[in-house]
Amino acid sequence: MRRVVVTEFMSLDGVVQSPMYPDEDASNGFTHGGWNMKFMDHKSMKWTVDNVVAADGYLFGRRTYEQFASHWPKAGPDEQALAKPLNERPKYVASRTLKRLDWSGAELLSADVATAVAALKNQDGGYLQVTGSTELVHTLLEADLVDELRLMIDPILLGGGKRIFPDDRAMRAWELSASKTTSTGAMLARYDRRG
Repeated sequence: MRRVVVTEFMSLDGVVQSPMYPDEDASNGFTHGGWNMKFMDHKSMKWTVDNVVAADGYLFGRRTYEQFASHWPKAGPDEQALAKPLNERPKYVASRTLKRLDWSGAELLSADVATAVAALKNQDGGYLQVTGSTELVHTLLEADLVDELRLMIDPILLGGGKRIFPDDRAMRAWELSASKTTSTGAMLARYDRRG
């Protein structure tokens, strides 16, 4: 049985939108792109690489897939620690608009994403990592398919933007299973689903 692990860079107020680059995702007037980069240190970079390398496959929403597919196949020598697993391992993409995927090893999930991910979870193998992909994460949380949250929580308030937690009034219990603080004051936290 595989696990689904959501890995995100997140602000104190729960925003995950556009953490890496200024022009990554400016939808809905978001102007704080690249906010996470000033909190990256050696420990958080190792955490990021370790999470990607340990995954057996990846789950993406359309926008995150398009960003990753345009970058990682052309990644330079200094990015190969992340590029190699991302390029070589299976990638499952939730999209209502894409008809064809060009990134090697990528396949479209069926329109019923929750059922498709539940079927993937029933296979043997290591964990499936979700990064970014806010709409996909909402769907997976609402369907009770997320087993673990790995969050880099940065000491910053962004005042608005996309969040991974759905506003559906459902209560979900999680248990803190590991945490570390970085030199920049960010917290690397791991939460396992309870019950």
